Amino acid sequence: MCRFRFALRRYLVKGRFLIPYLWPAGNRPMQLSFLGVFVLLIIGRVVNLLTPIYHKKIVDGLSSTVAPFRADLIIFYVFLIFCQGGSASGGLLNSIRSLLWVKVQQHSSRRISMALFRHIHNLSYRWHLNRKTGEVLRIMDRGVDSVNQMLNYLAFNIVPTILDILIAVAYFCVSFNYMFGLIVLFTMVAYLTFTILITEWRTKFRVEMNDRDNDLNALAVDSLLNFETVKCCNAEEAELKRYSTGIKKYQRAEFKTSLSLSLLNMTQNSVISAGLLAGSLLCAYFVASKKHGFTVGDYVLYAAYIMQLYQPLIQQSFIDMDNMFELFGQPPDVKDIAGAPAIVIQKGKVEFRDVSFGYAQDKIILQNVSFIIQPGETIAVVGPSGSGKSTLTRLLLRFYDCTSGSIFVDDHNIALVTQSSLRQHIAVVPQETNLFNQSIKFNIGLGRANASDHEIFEAASIAEIHERILSFPEGYECMVGERGLKLSGGEKQRVAIARAVLKRPSIIILDEVRQIFVYS
Repeated sequence: MCRFRFALRRYLVKGRFLIPYLWPAGNRPMQLSFLGVFVLLIIGRVVNLLTPIYHKKIVDGLSSTVAPFRADLIIFYVFLIFCQGGSASGGLLNSIRSLLWVKVQQHSSRRISMALFRHIHNLSYRWHLNRKTGEVLRIMDRGVDSVNQMLNYLAFNIVPTILDILIAVAYFCVSFNYMFGLIVLFTMVAYLTFTILITEWRTKFRVEMNDRDNDLNALAVDSLLNFETVKCCNAEEAELKRYSTGIKKYQRAEFKTSLSLSLLNMTQNSVISAGLLAGSLLCAYFVASKKHGFTVGDYVLYAAYIMQLYQPLIQQSFIDMDNMFELFGQPPDVKDIAGAPAIVIQKGKVEFRDVSFGYAQDKIILQNVSFIIQPGETIAVVGPSGSGKSTLTRLLLRFYDCTSGSIFVDDHNIALVTQSSLRQHIAVVPQETNLFNQSIKFNIGLGRANASDHEIFEAASIAEIHERILSFPEGYECMVGERGLKLSGGEKQRVAIARAVLKRPSIIILDEVRQIFVYS
């Protein structure tokens, strides 16, 4: 029972997370679509009740030797089937409801996707360094897909099934016999209980499969991004072997998941069959003994209605959302303080005051570092690899907070201002220039979102790459390839310099000595 309550509480927590995204606040047409879906859902419940009732009337009419032939009953029954869709999912009501629902679902999915994307970008530099890009992308894809499935499931399975069960219990208690209402109630309670308990048990198999899927996707993305290294090292076969091992691990986990799913389906089928058997035997007994005025049509009605209540309530979507919820629950290491103002930089004075920092507690990179860079001053920081030169840049951009000490820009403590406003005034040409797989104009234009084409061309001229870009067949629309690999190393650096120039920063950092000479 404790396990049941824990599982139910877990599902309710996730359900509460989804509800705010479900209602399209501030969008009147979308709200009308949502209400239309709800109205059609109610009409569908009425149709589900009337369909077996009219089936009963037809059977009773055909079984009677004195009742006249009623073509109108058959016509109306077929119309109900047309609206309901019978055993198919393409009934009139369901089709209209799906058309209305798709926009609501897209709106909800878009909001969740944007919220997740924004949250991941807001996570700290440290978090991104410790995660695999392919794994994060797979979690995002699977999480958003599972939300779509869950929203569909909520609108087309869970809510309708609960309403159908309540209507069925009330109808059988009033129109049949209270024992039939109890049979339906106990059957559905047992069905839901077993479904939740077994699903909770099989969650570990689904989680393992998702983990193997994440690993496999991360491996594939990592290998393909480093295709040049793979070719240079003649490591194609080694990579293929790694990928094959990853596939085998995933398939083993997938088999366990499929096996547990089969057990769940068999249990669900057994419970439904037991409820159908109990009610059918009772109904057949009443018909045969002519008790309570039961007819053959009543037997048909009971069997048909019970089968309508059956829905494959499998909580795979909830499981697939687990990793996404973990991402949403991941707090950023570096946060703006409440009410932090935007920094206003007029001169560009930089001061490190007794700064200490380490990426780990037992690995201190900087210790009690203090220096001042006056406005307009150019300095060079030199030292061996690993001495902390790039770390100074990361601290100034506030990718990390200092372990101790403070950093000031124009006498403003950067820990007390917004990160966004701080980074708006600083441009960096990094050691390794990674470009988006977009046009050259797009990559330079990242420096300032509202820059005109003329300003982009001017920045490229300052970086001495404008003429080179014009020599390309597509000019500024030339695609640079994955991570800019279609460009030479020097061309990539000049694009990065042009981007930094376009930003019109108060502070510019060139994170490599030879780049300083290029820029000068």
